[in-house]
Amino acid sequence: MNSAPTQNAIEVRDLGKKFLLHARGEATLKSVTLDWITGRRKSLREFWALQDLSFSVQAGETLGIVGANGAGKSTLLALLAGTKEPTTGTVETHGKISSLLELGAGFHPELTGRENVFLAGAIMGLSRARMSERFESIVEFAELNEFIDQPVKHYSSGMYVRLGFAVAVEVDPDILLLDEVLAVGDVSFQRKCLERIGEFRDEGKTMLIISHDLETIKKVSHRILFLEKGGMQGLGEPNAVIDDYDSRSRKLQSSGLRREWGSGEIQITSVSIRDVNQSPSEAFRFGDALTADIEFEASERIESPVFGFSIADSEGRLLYGNNTQLESFEIPFVEGTGSLRLRIGELRMGQGDYLLSFSVHSADHKKNFHRLDHHALIQVTSDAAFEGCYMPLQWELNRE
Repeated sequence: MNSAPTQNAIEVRDLGKKFLLHARGEATLKSVTLDWITGRRKSLREFWALQDLSFSVQAGETLGIVGANGAGKSTLLALLAGTKEPTTGTVETHGKISSLLELGAGFHPELTGRENVFLAGAIMGLSRARMSERFESIVEFAELNEFIDQPVKHYSSGMYVRLGFAVAVEVDPDILLLDEVLAVGDVSFQRKCLERIGEFRDEGKTMLIISHDLETIKKVSHRILFLEKGGMQGLGEPNAVIDDYDSRSRKLQSSGLRREWGSGEIQITSVSIRDVNQSPSEAFRFGDALTADIEFEASERIESPVFGFSIADSEGRLLYGNNTQLESFEIPFVEGTGSLRLRIGELRMGQGDYLLSFSVHSADHKKNFHRLDHHALIQVTSDAAFEGCYMPLQWELNRE
C-alpha cells in the first residue's frame, strides 16, 4: 500500500448527468411527417444517469468503482475523461489523463494497429518521436507483433483490449481510467494487466477502475466507490464496501422470489435474523447457530395459531421446513402484539445463499393468516464440499 497521498488528483462536486430519452413507441414515416408539419416535438423523458455525486480522489490513490449494470459507472468515467459534459456540478482533474473506457474506443477501424497507436498518441498530445520511443513496448505488451499492421476492424475483442490497454498505460499518464479491462482477454493477459496496475500503484499514479471482479478490485483498490441508480451508496474501505454491495446484490437477485400474502387476522410485522452473539447478521458459517426474532400483531383473538418457517436455496427450491405444531410447541392463543423466538442450533447447509420464509396459519391448515415467502436471505460458508443440507453418512465397499 502506498504512503498517504497529500493532494487531490480528482475533485467531483454535485455532479449530475441527464439524458433525454424518447418516450416508448416506434417512430413511423407518418408520425415524423405529422410532427414536422405541425411543429410538434416528439415526447421525451428525462433520465438521470448520475445525480448529486461528490467525492475526491487523492494523488496516488486507486479508487475501485462497483455497481450493477446501469448504476452510472461508465458515465462517471466518461465525465472524468472529458468525453461527456456534466449536466450539473463540476469535475476537476489535475494531471494528464489516459483512459480505456470501452472496447476499441478511439480506434479507427480502417486504420492499422500501428496507425491507431500513433493516432492515440497525437490525441494525448504526445509527439510522434515520443510515441516512436514507446511503440515497441506497446506492441510487445499487447502481443500483436504479427498483426500490428493489419486494420483493427479485423481484430478480435481480445486483441482490441490488449492494444487499448497497452496504449493507455504506455503514454505515462498521471491519471488512468479503466473500464472493465479484466472482463476481456485470457488469463495470461489479465495477469499482465494486474502486474502493470500494481506497478502504477508503486509509481504513485492515480487510477480509477471499474470491475465486476470483486476479489480483484478489493486487492488493487485503496478505497471503493459503490454506485446505485446514479447515486453514491458507499465510499470507503474495500472489504466493508464490497460486503455491502454483495449483500445488496444478493437481495436484489432474490427479490423476484419474494411474496407476501394471507387473510390478515395475524400479521408478522418484522423478522430479525441474528447470530450466536445476538447481533443482526446475514453471514454464517456451517454449524453456526441462528436466531430469528418474529414480531406479530393479531387484530382479534386467534386460538392455537401455528407459526412456521422454511429454508430454500437461492432458486427458491425447498430444502427444509418446520413449524410449532410439528415440534409440539403449543400456542394457546394470540391477541394484540407479541413476539416469538426461533433458534436453529446448527446450520447444516453447504456453502451458498439461502432464503428463509416465515408463516402463521390455523391449526387445521385451512387458513393462512400471513405468509412471507423467501423473505430473508442469508449466506453460508463452509469448508466441506457438499450441496443442500448435510446428512451424516458412511460409504462401505464390499468386494466378492
